[in-house]
Amino acid sequence: MTDKIFENSYKKVISRLEKELPDSLAYHNAHHTEFVVEKAKMLADYENIKGRNLELIKIAALYHDTGFLLNREDHESNSCQIATQDLHPSLLTQKELDTVCGMIMATKIPQRPHNILEKIVADADLFYLGTPKYTEFSRKLFIELTHFDSSINEDKWLKIQIGFLSSHSYHTSYGKEVLEPVKRNTLKALIKNGES
Repeated sequence: MTDKIFENSYKKVISRLEKELPDSLAYHNAHHTEFVVEKAKMLADYENIKGRNLELIKIAALYHDTGFLLNREDHESNSCQIATQDLHPSLLTQKELDTVCGMIMATKIPQRPHNILEKIVADADLFYLGTPKYTEFSRKLFIELTHFDSSINEDKWLKIQIGFLSSHSYHTSYGKEVLEPVKRNTLKALIKNGES
């Protein structure tokens, strides 16, 4: 039953993101959401999460940035609001929706997930930090942020990224074992770049 909910919601949500998000969102767009859904499924599999909880993870990953359709500020709360409107009460119970909203709120920076489901969605959202795709994703985020804040230049962005990677920690086993070492190497390279 829930798988059908996710499949039906997926088409609708991705279509809305593609059509309604402004082009200025070079990072927080439909492509990012598709990436987070894919990585959330992968992390859930690694943590052996199945059944209803897996479906709730997929739903949370799908809705986690829909709040950008309303407003950039506090988009996580707006994402919960959109998920609630779309899925309650006919598709998800209030308890399930609270679980979904908990996972969405766990993506808020600084991340503070409270359980394994929230840890999975939080790590999926920042999965790219520990991959060779870091530079590509970071560039998209830089382009997006400069649209909203013209004071951000290359030097300032480098400092922001060094600070962010230094303070960030992965929460899942996969994140700690596989992504963290790659992220540390990226951080070393950024620091070296900042010193040159």
